[in-house]
Formats: sequence, C-alpha cells, structure tokens
Amino acid sequence: MLLKELSAIASPLNDQQIGQLQQAAAELSPQQMAWISGYFWGLSQTQSADQSQPAQQLSAAAVAQPAGKLTIIHASQTGNAKGVAEALKEEASAAGIAVELFAAGDYKGKNLAKETHVIIVASTHGEGEAPDDAIELHEFLQSKKAPKLPNLKYAVIGLGDSSYEFFCQTAKDFDSYLSRLGGESILERLDCDVDYDAPAAEWREKALEKVKETLSTGEAEVVQLPVANSKQAVAQYSKQNPYEATLLTSQKITGRRSGKDVRHIEIDLEDSGLTYQPGDALGVWYENDSVLAEALAARVGLDGTESVEVDGEALPLKQALISKYEITAANPQLVTKYAELSGSKKLEKLVADKDKLRQYAGQTQVIDVLAEKKSKLTAEQLTGLLRRLTPRLYSIASSQEEVGEEVHLTVGVVEYENGDETRQGGASSHLSYRLEEGDNVKVFVETNNNFKLPADDNTPVIMIGPGTGIAPFRAFVQERDNREAAGKNWLFFGDRTFTEDFLYQVEWQKYLKSGVVSQIDVAFSRDQVEKVYVQHRLLEHAAQVWQWLQDGAHVYVCGDANYMAKDVHEALVTIAEQQGQQSREQAEQYLNELRKNKRYQRDVY
Repeated sequence: MLLKELSAIASPLNDQQIGQLQQAAAELSPQQMAWISGYFWGLSQTQSADQSQPAQQLSAAAVAQPAGKLTIIHASQTGNAKGVAEALKEEASAAGIAVELFAAGDYKGKNLAKETHVIIVASTHGEGEAPDDAIELHEFLQSKKAPKLPNLKYAVIGLGDSSYEFFCQTAKDFDSYLSRLGGESILERLDCDVDYDAPAAEWREKALEKVKETLSTGEAEVVQLPVANSKQAVAQYSKQNPYEATLLTSQKITGRRSGKDVRHIEIDLEDSGLTYQPGDALGVWYENDSVLAEALAARVGLDGTESVEVDGEALPLKQALISKYEITAANPQLVTKYAELSGSKKLEKLVADKDKLRQYAGQTQVIDVLAEKKSKLTAEQLTGLLRRLTPRLYSIASSQEEVGEEVHLTVGVVEYENGDETRQGGASSHLSYRLEEGDNVKVFVETNNNFKLPADDNTPVIMIGPGTGIAPFRAFVQERDNREAAGKNWLFFGDRTFTEDFLYQVEWQKYLKSGVVSQIDVAFSRDQVEKVYVQHRLLEHAAQVWQWLQDGAHVYVCGDANYMAKDVHEALVTIAEQQGQQSREQAEQYLNELRKNKRYQRDVY
C-alpha cells in the first residue's frame, strides 16, 4: 500500500524500477525491509559524499553488515598474538564483517555482556601465566564480577611452544572461562606451536566462516566502512616480508679463557625505514649449516638430492633442510613421532613421561634424537618430523637515539660437545660464524609493548639482566642518556667470571662514572667458592630495593626463564615480605599489581 502511495508522488524512479521494487518488497518481512532501508541510506550517503568515484568503489565503501559485530582481543607478550589478531581483523574487514580490535589491557571485561561475537588470540607467558597486558582481564573472568554470557559466541586461538610444560595455557584458560560463563564456542580452540603461520591462517578462515554464518541470523545494521579508494599504507618490513640488511660487525666480547662465546653484532638498517624502541626485539631469519643438513640426511639413509615439496615448490632435500626446516633444536613432537617410526624403546619410555620428554627434547638436538635408533626414512618422513624454520628473536641492545640507522644485538653462541661432535645453535652460529661482515641478513622489528621504559623520565629504574640478558638494558641506558632523563638507574648483572664475562664492562664503567647509572651490583658465580647470583645481590640490598619500589621504581628482568627469572621473582617476593611486612600471599599480590601497572616487566626466554 505504501509503495502505491509513493508511486503517486513525484519520484526519481521510473515505472519499471518501481515495479521491481514492489515485486521485491512483496517477499520481505518488515524487519528485512527495515534492513534494506538502512542499506540504501548508507549507500546514498557515501555516493553523495564523492560523486566523482567510480561506482564499483562506492559500492565497496559502504556495505550492509550482518547483525552485531566481531570483537577481536589479543593477549600478547612479544607481539605474535597481536600479529595474528591484526591479520584476522584485516580478513574480517575484507569479508564485510564489522570488526573491532582490542589489546587485552584496553578491553573492559564487563563489556563482554554486550558482545555477540568475540575471538581471543592469546599467548602464554612464563609458567602458564597470562601476558602482562592480559592479567586484569584474565583475573576478571575468574571473579564473581564476571557477567553471564548466554548470548556470546566465541572462539579462541593460542600461541605457544610445546617444549614448555604450560603449552598455550592462557588460551586454554580463556576458553574455559568463557564457556563456564555461558558462552558458546563456534570453533574448536587451536593451540599453535612455534611454527604457527599456516595453521593459524587456516583457523582464521574457518573462524570467519563461522562468524558470518552466525552473524547473519539476527537483526542487521548498516556499518559505514572507510572509502575504498583511499591510499593503502606502504607495506612495512615484517616477519613475512623481512628487510635484507647488511652485517657490519660480529665481535666476540667474552675473554679468550671464557667458557662462552658471546658476540656483539651490529647490523646496518640504512634506507630501510625500520625504527625500534628500547625493549623491542629483532627477528632474524637464518639458514642452517649445510654440513649439518648433509649429516642429518645421511643419518636416515638419504643423500640430500631427493626431491621434496615445500609450499608447492619442489626442492632438493638438502636445500630444504638448510632454508625451510628447523634442524637443530628438538621438540617433544619430533621425539614422539620418531619413537613411533623407529620403535626405539628408549624414546617410547620418554614419551610416556611428559616431564622427562620435555627435558630430553630441550637438551637434545635433532640429529642426536635420530641417533637413538638407526632407521631408514624417506625424504617425506624426515621432513614430516621437522618443524618449519622460524626466525629467532633477539632483544635489541641499542637505542636509535645513539646508533641511528643501525641495530645492535648481544648473541650468545649455543655450542656444546656431544661425544666427539660439536653442536651449535642454528641462528647464533649463522650470525657469529657463517656470516662474514658485509653479508646480507634478513631481519624485521618485533615490537614489545610489555617491556618499555617508563614514560616519565624522572622514574627510577631497576634492571636485572645476567648474561646476554644485559642486551635491552644497554639500549635502556643509551636512551635515557640521550634523553637526559633524570631518573636513577640501577643495574644488577651477573655471569661466571669478572675477567672473562663482564659484558660491555668499559661502557658500564663510563655510565657509572658519568652518573647516568647510579649503581651497579654484580654477581660472578665462579669467582669464589660459593656460587653467587643476581638474586643474592638483590637480597643483600633488600632495604634499598624496597625503598626504590616505594619511590615508584620500575623493575625489569631479562634472561633465562627456567631458573634466573624464577629465582629473581622469589627474591622480590621475599623482599616484599620482609621489608613490607607482608604475608606470602600479600607479597605475591603486590608484585602482581606491579605487573598490572607496568612496573614489573620481564623479557625472559
């Protein structure tokens, strides 16, 4: 009736268009007609805004969206989860899905009650802990304040390393919490290992299909998207598109009698446009040792000339082992798979004990796992055991305020004897031994927003970084020196011996003399009968550490996660107990609050 009345009024439509409209409207419900009216209104607003655009661009600029929207939340420590979440957002937008992206620290948990669709991308930190940015949301969902979520459809993807006991624990937690609150999982959680790119991409595609299916069933709304002809941002260098930089310097900085080979690496970033902040990491793509690749193939009865297919490309096995697969560090999956293929009783026994399996895999290289029982494998069986090659991330040891278009790293070469043979780490030996100065190396910057200097230059800083954990603190101090920051800086450093292993000793003495660094306390474990480590130095200065904390100091820890970081954390708990007269539970909560407030940050590995 309404359409007949409208046709009697002067109309910009001709009779044929009105007839088509009437025919279409006869098959629509009132709700559907309301949706279409919004769609055409949004389209008209875009067209009137710029009549000069081609029609195909206008139709892409404003599209009707299904009901509700998709909210993506990333819980990221070093940036991997953020990268997966950003890719998901781009793919959702391209699919015409209204989407918002949040860092977990920027998302209010109570807003989950208003959401229709949520995808969480979560990494795991430390001993199964939530990343610093996600602590508050993680705790909120366990609390009595968490809302019931009967209308929420969700999916969770986790990123982790199966070599660790609490593999993808944060993702498992979020999945459990949302389910317990009444949310409906629309896709089974995926727990990704270190070579996550391909499985994560496949999962994202499935997740968006499920989102589109379920979004289309409710009331619809029109969402105005950005105009399609806007210029795309220039592609930046990334993990998928690394910059081919030049190695400037690889200099050994441990003494001749040191049991360690630690290198100071300088890389030229000139004209790359790459920028970084103290606390960020540099991703390094590397190639494996060709001699090791040959030995690995020979270990299972192959000569390396066999053809294998990698990403749709046929390659000789040796070349694939050099450039496409991880052939140094073992992992629990590899040990488990080879136990099945070889029938090794020793490996089968290890597989039955998860703790011993993780310990063995963490201490054994691939070629030595294969030596447990001699077995002939096909090229496909061998590559099927291996993880895909992934870049190594190194804490950046320089400030661009100091070094300009360079980036510096502090690299400890992984090297140990196994019988008559020497075993080396893949990336560390590539950077230190196989690359010559002037050679190219593929790199990218991995932003780490969870390991950053305080915004206020007056804030005091406590830095705890034994061994190569010193790297980011060299960057911190360079930055604060160039910014003429007034805040005090206190360094705790430790290693084996003072004479052979005091990394950047001359630089630290210069900073101490000039007053940029207020205090340095060192712990050289082998310079006396009893072993002394950085946690012991912390406890010796407990009253002073506590006073700095009361004055607002930020605490940073970098280095070994398995032992050092745990021992340092325990020392800080003890200091809070004794100096703050707190119970164990109160002390732990105190440190947790420091983490939430970005005053206790860790970069551990």
